[in-house]
Amino acid sequence: MAAYVDLNGVNTWYDERGTGEPLVLLHGGMSNAGEFEGNLATLADRFHVFLPERRGHGRTADVEGPLTIALQAEDTIAFIEKIVGDGPVRLVGYSLGATVALRVALLRPDLVERLVLVSGTYANEGFLFGPGDNLGEEKPFVPPQIKEMYGALSPDGPEHIYTVLRKLGEAAVSEPGLTAADLARVAARTLLVLGDDDLVKAEHTLELFRALPESELAVIPGTSHLLFLEKPEPYTRVVTDFLTTDAVATMMPIARAEGQPFQDAS
Repeated sequence: MAAYVDLNGVNTWYDERGTGEPLVLLHGGMSNAGEFEGNLATLADRFHVFLPERRGHGRTADVEGPLTIALQAEDTIAFIEKIVGDGPVRLVGYSLGATVALRVALLRPDLVERLVLVSGTYANEGFLFGPGDNLGEEKPFVPPQIKEMYGALSPDGPEHIYTVLRKLGEAAVSEPGLTAADLARVAARTLLVLGDDDLVKAEHTLELFRALPESELAVIPGTSHLLFLEKPEPYTRVVTDFLTTDAVATMMPIARAEGQPFQDAS
């Protein structure tokens, strides 16, 4: 069922399907909820899945003002409170959506029971390149298929993608990222998913993995930042396993060891 809801003055489009415990999926930058079709949207057979499209993306029109992670996180919090209802939820974000999801989990731990961050960052420098790199260009290069996809849904038209790029770039260079101290306060059990040839630096993901108190890591081999298109089955399988099973105690803990790391007791 697709509908609109007012979130902080933004007429926000969303879809919902399935029944069960709530699962909220946050799409990437300059994209829309359709990127979950053929992969995580299939989880509607197990969960009550919510697919909001954030301000300036998909069928949700842009509004005057910036497009910061903080604002998108506030909108997401409002969506969970107004549409999903009583928390907590399982929250999954891809790329920019992962950065937003991480901020939500930090600001409102009571709303997030489990967290999946796919190809996401906690600070802009985690990307090999990003929208902040093209701020000096009036119309930076955008692949024609991306512009066409954006224009097919956006109430603002295909040319507005350049405005969204500029806003995201301005936010990237001006908005501070999270610190190790911030990450240490994230309470939700978290899965990090990355392609082995991702746009996100592997070293950055490892820093995130080590800083989050309850984190798990999955690398999908032979994939890029578009891992959900390239290998949807293993991608969906690893996320589904995390969302539907409890953590297990490892038999040779190193990073998760309490006190001294594993040592041969013989």
